[in-house]
Amino acid sequence: MKRFIFTICLFLVVSFVYSQQKAKKGFGFGALPAVSYDSDLGFQYGVLANFYLYGDGSIFPKYYHSLYTELSTYTKGRVIARIRYDSEFLIPKVRSTIDISYVTDPISDFYGFNGYQGIYSADTAKNNHLFYRNAQYMFRAKADFQGNFGNSKFGWVAGYSFYHFSIDTVNNSQLGLAKKSESLYEKYQQWGLISPAEAHGSSINYLKVGLKYDSRDQLANPSKGIFTEAVVQTAPGFINSSPHTKFALIHRQYFTLANDLTFAYRIDYQSTIGKDKVPFYAQPLLITSYLVAATNQGLGGKSSVRGILRNRIIGDDVAFGNFEFRYKFLRFEWLKQNFYLGTNVFFDSGIILKPIEMNLANVSVADKASYFSNYEAGKFHSAAGIGLKIGWNENFIISADFGKALNIQDGNTGFYIGLNYLF
Repeated sequence: MKRFIFTICLFLVVSFVYSQQKAKKGFGFGALPAVSYDSDLGFQYGVLANFYLYGDGSIFPKYYHSLYTELSTYTKGRVIARIRYDSEFLIPKVRSTIDISYVTDPISDFYGFNGYQGIYSADTAKNNHLFYRNAQYMFRAKADFQGNFGNSKFGWVAGYSFYHFSIDTVNNSQLGLAKKSESLYEKYQQWGLISPAEAHGSSINYLKVGLKYDSRDQLANPSKGIFTEAVVQTAPGFINSSPHTKFALIHRQYFTLANDLTFAYRIDYQSTIGKDKVPFYAQPLLITSYLVAATNQGLGGKSSVRGILRNRIIGDDVAFGNFEFRYKFLRFEWLKQNFYLGTNVFFDSGIILKPIEMNLANVSVADKASYFSNYEAGKFHSAAGIGLKIGWNENFIISADFGKALNIQDGNTGFYIGLNYLF
């Protein structure tokens, strides 16, 4: 609790500094501590810095060029080293975003494929901390571009991404943890469910193209409007050893029900096109036209289905939805700044629409009984929860969300502190 209070206080100080910005010209700079909490990852600490070029200041608070840098770590081992460039002026009338990141996760989550087809044991997770873990190191370089068709709300997106994944068993001796048995990741290799060719990762080159429609009244916390994306992302065979193609359709909509009361929902559908096999380490990647966070993986966890174990729901075709009521229950002014306190009550749910094909011929009868269920497609993984939001001048929002899984096969609870609404 002391750490939680310290985190909130630090956010308040940081937010106050941020809110004091006045119209700027020329070069601008801001450095902040990177502080957050994610029950899957632990506490985050580090530093981030943002460099801006405002020119003559005529477009402030917009900027001509932005360069964001971050170096941070989580108490459960994840490290993020990231640099991100963003501009609407590098190419006239086109938003260009270039992102280079290196993310290490020495105890990444691995619960097998197809959600409920893989049995999750809370006792095993408690008594054998490494059973549902592997080590994952990801390097990513992305270039995303988007623009509108004339002055309409319709637009286009395109991009290129390079990923390199390095996957292995957890280095328990380096982390000072006792290894009590083989991990589920190792068992999947022995059973032939993860092939030797993909077991330790590889490189992927993605090409992306899509369309979007955006009528939101604002970005930080819309009260009305629609934001919809349809994106195809492909790893073509001429530059990849494991070619495959994914399609994503993401729809968000916002309604004002009463003064300061909003209902918002997001529905995300992602499918595998064709019969090519997607490497297991690429299955959790969620497609979007524009990446804001350091990673965008699921289903389960902070960015998709809050309260459910991270990467619990892995399939060839998946969908998830977030439905929440957002209410600003108190507005006030302090130090000549506008503030509000808000809450959000949410229901999140994910589903596997097409499972990953698994040949269990090499799995013994005993192991089938211990690790696999009689699988039925179409079962929902659901969680519900509540959040607290602190808003500074509408655009800077401190967020805390608590979610409770509705099925013990999906874990127990998730608690997340960070910035901004989920969508």
